[in-house]
Amino acid sequence: MKPSLISGTLFIAVAVLCAVNTGSAEQSADPVIYKTDAELMKALQEKIKATPDQMVTSGIVTDSRYQANIVHRSKPAGAISHPEGSEIHYIIEGSGTMVTGGTFNRTGKTVTIDGGVTRHVAKGDTVVIPAGTPHWYKDVDGSITYLEVRFNVGPKK
Repeated sequence: MKPSLISGTLFIAVAVLCAVNTGSAEQSADPVIYKTDAELMKALQEKIKATPDQMVTSGIVTDSRYQANIVHRSKPAGAISHPEGSEIHYIIEGSGTMVTGGTFNRTGKTVTIDGGVTRHVAKGDTVVIPAGTPHWYKDVDGSITYLEVRFNVGPKK
């Protein structure tokens, strides 16, 4: 993974977090969270090595209003939605098939989506997923790594 790509990705994450951060007078003089490409990738690679067939994350920040992670998937997982949190996925590396919208189809332990929009996502693509929207990485082409930013902005006006 190229450092300039991660740097650009972190810029996007910081911009999104600043947009949803309301701030307070009690914050420290420098509330910025900064993690280097080396820190994030080292943590991610260690987790991939320990559990190669699982989804793994390298955490950037978790707050009551937002969360950011670098996520790596080597295989599909079940469909999900987050009732109170919107998400942005920025594809850093790899590709796969993502399904959004539609309705959940629960068959035993497997959850898929019926009637959603299917699109192929690849390096450089961005997907904005509003709160409550079902989403699912139906297929992964080898592996996919993306920046995931979750945030709560309140109801649409």
